[in-house]
Amino acid sequence: MKKVIALLALLVASSLNVAAQTIVLDPLLAGLSSPLYVTHARDGSGRLFVVEQGGVIRVLQPGATTPTVFLNITTRVLFSGERGLLGLAFHPLYETNRRFFVYYTRNSDGANVIAEYRASESNPNVADTAETVILPIPQPFTNHNGGMIEFGPDGFLYIGKGDGGSANDPGNRAQNLNELLGKMLRIDINQGTPYASPTTNPFAGAIPGRDEIWAFGLRNPFRFSFDRQTGDLYIGDVGQGQREEVDFQPAASAGGENYGWRIFEGTLCTNLGPASCTPTTPYTFPLTEYGHTGGRCSITGGYAYRGARASLPFGSYVFADFCTGEIFIYDTGGQRLLLDTTRSISSFGEDEAGELYIVGLGGTVERIRNPNAPAPIAAGQLLISEFRLRGPGGAQDEFIEIYNNTDAALNVNPLDGSAGFALAASDGSTRCTIPTGTIIPARGHFLCANSNGYSLTAYPAGNGTTATPDATYTTDIPDNAGLALFNTANPISFVTANRLDAAGSTSETNALYKEGAGYPALTIDSSNHSLYRDDCGKGGSITTFGACPLTTPKDTNDNASDFVFVATDGASAGAGQRLGAPGPENLSAPVQRNAAIPAAL
Repeated sequence: MKKVIALLALLVASSLNVAAQTIVLDPLLAGLSSPLYVTHARDGSGRLFVVEQGGVIRVLQPGATTPTVFLNITTRVLFSGERGLLGLAFHPLYETNRRFFVYYTRNSDGANVIAEYRASESNPNVADTAETVILPIPQPFTNHNGGMIEFGPDGFLYIGKGDGGSANDPGNRAQNLNELLGKMLRIDINQGTPYASPTTNPFAGAIPGRDEIWAFGLRNPFRFSFDRQTGDLYIGDVGQGQREEVDFQPAASAGGENYGWRIFEGTLCTNLGPASCTPTTPYTFPLTEYGHTGGRCSITGGYAYRGARASLPFGSYVFADFCTGEIFIYDTGGQRLLLDTTRSISSFGEDEAGELYIVGLGGTVERIRNPNAPAPIAAGQLLISEFRLRGPGGAQDEFIEIYNNTDAALNVNPLDGSAGFALAASDGSTRCTIPTGTIIPARGHFLCANSNGYSLTAYPAGNGTTATPDATYTTDIPDNAGLALFNTANPISFVTANRLDAAGSTSETNALYKEGAGYPALTIDSSNHSLYRDDCGKGGSITTFGACPLTTPKDTNDNASDFVFVATDGASAGAGQRLGAPGPENLSAPVQRNAAIPAAL
């Protein structure tokens, strides 16, 4: 049976030479010092953080070309060979608690240390240097340190630990459940002092084995990642002399997988023992593997692609070989070569939007891009043009109007293959989806409304049509809550980079769901009112009316400046007294053609 598995693996490995879709690498940073990792902070800031092996973490602001120092712990780090500052993970609640964690080789004794730091309370782009050591792990040799740490979907911190080094795991540590080496560990840093082992870990409590162990039988899981949509775990485990492997653990796993090392290297029997290659204990064999041919020798694990820019096939897994610089992809078609580079690829990285980067040990960070991907609909091309979050019918008498702010029809075609464009409230829940394939005419509208209370269905939208919603929802949007329109229907991609527009009040705390400080928070009664996007300057003042272009709605990326509140009774609601009525329009409503009408005295 093992021979059959090995033969199948070799056949799959041969597919590495099959041509794949085209990608290019867009330069982002250069001149770094031995960079090992790039990641984001989970805080909506759009910043990228780069780990340098010598002990420095740098932060890059959106749109910037030069990073600044976020943390410098070079005096604590032993930087040599495979040792150094190896990993970085931000707490899932980092935006509020400022906690992040690093993995490094300690200068004093060569142990590998998981430690906690916090961002400065006064400056989010600088970290405090005070350290709390969470977990020190003695390292018998200088190599196979592992180095990746990441929070799983369960909120626990996962730690990839190498087998301790030398060659062929001389102490058989990866199979020894009383050792932390050669394992995937899982700890709870929100409980205990300084941590606790989850009671659901497979060897917790009275079960023989270290409580921290989640999976074992790993040689050097230098880079692993969680699929941000499914929660599945991919582990790039560096091989010994014959095989490189990607191990896989489904999100539903209860842990306890034995990935085989040192009994197996990939699917190959090593004959190193001590156990037999005819297992009485079940092993979990790789999802995919490849041999040491053509100079290949060390896998760099990557990510399942979940971005919205069609840089790679959605859900495909990308990884690389450090020695050859080749980038591979694995999906339903097997594994194949994606791009051959000259980089020593030390890591991949993922930004908040799910787009992927490669890190070159020589000092570079580059973004993966598909040059043949269609251009996405951009921010500002579709706008939230008018909305009401309460009306005469009560809290659910709501509508939101989307406007095509271009002179060409727009085809709703999300690049991630999702169901369409989502209109979400600041609770993160989608209220309406503009379905894939919807054509919104030039200067036309799409209308979304709450079917439980919308009272304007018979409102004349013009040209014999009525303001019937194009899409409906049933969950109330609270007064003054933020709204955002995204170029995807996938909630994991609801981030600033995928946002087309937003509108929210000053009381909305989530900046993703408003622009600027927000429009003035309203004290809304039961009047028939609306907030609409101004097109004649603030408030639509008569004194400025004659100078108004009347061709496009106002869009300065500042809700306070762009939106005007009107009510049928001229009520103020805290935003000034203005008389006006709602005017919801849908796909069937006539479109504005002012720009096409010639003017003459």
